[in-house]
Amino acid sequence: MFLLKGVLSIQAQSTLSNTFNLQFVFCTETKVSMAMRQTPLTCSGHTRPVVDLAFSGITPYGYFLISACKDGKPMLRQGDTGDWIGTFLGHKGAVWGATLNKEATKAATAAADFTAKVWDAVSGDEVLTLAHKHIVKSVNFTQDSSCLLTGGNDKTIRIYDINKPEAEPQEITGHTSAIKKALWCNNDTQILSAADDKTVRLWDRTSTAVVKQLSFDMSVSSMEYIPDGEVLVITYGKTIAFYNALSLDLIKTVDAPASIHSASLHPDKDFFVAGGDDFKLYKYDYSTKEELESYKGHFGPVHCVRFSPDGELYASGSEDGTLRLWQTEVGKTYGLWKCVLPGEFALFHIEH
Repeated sequence: MFLLKGVLSIQAQSTLSNTFNLQFVFCTETKVSMAMRQTPLTCSGHTRPVVDLAFSGITPYGYFLISACKDGKPMLRQGDTGDWIGTFLGHKGAVWGATLNKEATKAATAAADFTAKVWDAVSGDEVLTLAHKHIVKSVNFTQDSSCLLTGGNDKTIRIYDINKPEAEPQEITGHTSAIKKALWCNNDTQILSAADDKTVRLWDRTSTAVVKQLSFDMSVSSMEYIPDGEVLVITYGKTIAFYNALSLDLIKTVDAPASIHSASLHPDKDFFVAGGDDFKLYKYDYSTKEELESYKGHFGPVHCVRFSPDGELYASGSEDGTLRLWQTEVGKTYGLWKCVLPGEFALFHIEH
């Protein structure tokens, strides 16, 4: 079942009450973005902590954003504005993971009701329910959307053929604790997984053998895979680490002021952002590792952060139950942000 914008309930209509208004950024003629104030768009509607989010690729209709929440109701939004599109209804427990395929035609969710679900992201219809033996934490589509990768508390990675729902999934075992994240990599020929056993493992899809393994002193809190350049972003404790995704060779590490739950690398690899226990979003220069900006916009720890596919913004999800959208380049007219030069604001109000 899909709760659609404009169809049901006043509550649905007000899901993004804070994002329907233009956010004005006052610019000087020199347009020095570093001196401008970051004005995030707040996306409300969830009633519990937001624990995962993901963007689609860029489609003819723009790009889209899906969020996973402990309220059990994953939401689909327009990616560049945060405008609510619909809510996927059907899970009977907290939703821990959510993803979209590149074309934004399919969605998948992982939940505490021991299921992963595949949805038609256009109609909102539930396409498949995939039963598991324990809580499911992670879902990820292959590039052609034909297979779904899942991982969770039963320590097993599973590969489902979406076109053959009656077939048993391929299973990959080896982790000794709950799997937090499982991602396709290397053109879907390999799999990356992060688990509470303090390891990150690279698996061969065909043989299901471990190709490489990383071990840490503590559990990994998040993992992001960047296909362009084969970069793996891992967070643990206060550390943000970057690895070559194919060799698992370390590229660099950066230590943040607080425990970090999630980090994301800009598509152009100029910057990366991170968020965690201190409610803040940090932005760093990827080359120099210099902290460029930090903002406190949430009222609880930040659980997830991701750059949009065009790199113009990044989204964060928090314990406070909201998502926020942040501009990569403050002061640029984009989405619901409008750069207003001196004298233009009064004219805008006269005209509107």
